[in-house]
Amino acid sequence: MKKADTVVVGVSGGVDSSVAAYLLREQGYNVIGLFMNNWEEEDEGDSACSSASDWQDARAVCGGLGIPVYSVNFAAEYRDRVFSYFLSEYKKGRTPNPDVLCNREIKFGPFAEYAKRLGADYIATGHYCNVRHADGGARLTEAADANKDQTYFLNQVSSAQLGNVIFPLAEMQKSEVRAIAERENLVTAEKKDSTGICFIGERNFKRFLSKFLPAMPGNIVDVSGKVIGRHDGLMYYTLGQRRGLGIGGIKGEEQNRWFVVRKDLEKNELIVKCGEGEELMSYALDTDGFNIIGSRPQGKSIRCKVKTRYRQPAQEATLEFTGSGAHIEFDLPQRAVTPGQYAVAYVAEEGYPRLRCIGGGAIL
Repeated sequence: MKKADTVVVGVSGGVDSSVAAYLLREQGYNVIGLFMNNWEEEDEGDSACSSASDWQDARAVCGGLGIPVYSVNFAAEYRDRVFSYFLSEYKKGRTPNPDVLCNREIKFGPFAEYAKRLGADYIATGHYCNVRHADGGARLTEAADANKDQTYFLNQVSSAQLGNVIFPLAEMQKSEVRAIAERENLVTAEKKDSTGICFIGERNFKRFLSKFLPAMPGNIVDVSGKVIGRHDGLMYYTLGQRRGLGIGGIKGEEQNRWFVVRKDLEKNELIVKCGEGEELMSYALDTDGFNIIGSRPQGKSIRCKVKTRYRQPAQEATLEFTGSGAHIEFDLPQRAVTPGQYAVAYVAEEGYPRLRCIGGGAIL
């Protein structure tokens, strides 16, 4: 790479993207910051996702680094490509992960296209992951900081989308990132990491979702079919959930925690069990499509490691490609495999110390 190359870095107003911009500048690139506004809230008073505050922090960081920064509004694209999917999945009783889709449809889609108009040779983000270039195109691999690795959220991007991407934090620990931010007096040095879905933030999830989908209350029943309570709407619950059910301490029942084990959409019933048992365990799953990043592993069936949720340790499994999808069987049963979430597969490659993420698919 030529040191005069232009890199457009996605600045979110957080510490990771701030340090990514700093590192690129120090490496001699011509760095431009680009802030994305992906959500417009009619009632801003109800929102904990303070885009205006994040934009202010992004401007302060870029100003301190002496690099230009621009803001672009992708709210329309986000609603069409991500939020509509989010709502449709909840209508089906599934638990979607819109952050995964946002990476494919926004950050490495319209964002990359806009960056090109700004003269970008490369784009960069503050994700903790890495890219290797080999036969078959760009390959996504784990970051050095296993606790912060974000390959799970990038399982739906294509090899082509990763072709001109730089991840400056690939070989860094989070503690190093914080230390650099403090040393360089970046205003985001002590800013907490964002959690959850940005457009929901820390606001009341039920209240937010009820503005877009009508709630349909119904019965909560135990695995024997006995009615033991009422739910506010199946869309508000997910498999394995044990908090917020409102059915603790039922007279005459076993005094233990209750868990969601199933949703019956036809009867509009939430099925629960007192005490965790085999109802929450799965040996296998099928995916709705399976996106492959880089070259496809040889054979119809492969040994790999699979995550069914972020931060879960990757589990030993056998993956069989089934047309556009995949069937995955685990060596050991897995807890609360949730339809709508993503099953993401990893393989070891000779000569490379960390696992390669070969892609993933939405769990059926």
